[in-house]
Amino acid sequence: MTRLPRLVLVGVRTHVSSMSRSPIEITFALLVPLVHATLAVHLFRAADDPDRLLTASVGAGLMGIWGSVLFGSGGAVQNQRLLGTLETLVVAPTPLALVLLPITLATAVIGTYAMGATVLWGVLLFDVPLDFAHPLLFLVAVPVCVLALGMTGLLLAATFVLLRNANALANPLDTPVWLLSGLLVPVTVLPVWTRPISWALPTTWGARAVHAATSGGDVVAPMLTAVALGSGYALAAVLVLGRVERRARAAATLALA
Repeated sequence: MTRLPRLVLVGVRTHVSSMSRSPIEITFALLVPLVHATLAVHLFRAADDPDRLLTASVGAGLMGIWGSVLFGSGGAVQNQRLLGTLETLVVAPTPLALVLLPITLATAVIGTYAMGATVLWGVLLFDVPLDFAHPLLFLVAVPVCVLALGMTGLLLAATFVLLRNANALANPLDTPVWLLSGLLVPVTVLPVWTRPISWALPTTWGARAVHAATSGGDVVAPMLTAVALGSGYALAAVLVLGRVERRARAAATLALA
């Protein structure tokens, strides 16, 4: 058990260092969250809802974290395939789920920049007041939400191993997931039939905890729900990865790009 935290920490540090040297990762991490924040603040301001400008900035930051997790997880697996190291990772004694977990967590860590950048962008450019309802709980809710996003990315990464082009799945999943999770707009404005899907996503409860810490409301219950669902997603990812790995080996598709 003592080796598991070290494996995760070393893996996260390695992948964060690798991603921080990628021009594409740096460009998306720097620019996309600021574009989201600008559009979100302008939309909320045009709706004559100045009390929710901080919520708009925080929501844009959550969108940036999700985008980083989604495309970073798919891109990392794709890069391993292109480099010819995916087969080595699969046959290594370490379970594949523990190999992919640091990748998804590293993408979430890179994405946390988006939260700070969008909030600071809103304060400096749009005079958004930093009036958090629960400042200390906000500092706890954000890592919980990041963990929930990372667990969702881990489950998606299980299918990315099987696909020859992971971006084929990552691209269409970006907008639907952040809409269903209520990262920027409440899920109550969506059709009623989408509610069960939203409730089944740990990202929904992580985002709800962050927004509650920002504008007021119950923070602890959504955080506990996000942790519970995230743990379930992690367990599902382990089971799915075992099946996907066996299928990929049988079809001899790991090396195909």
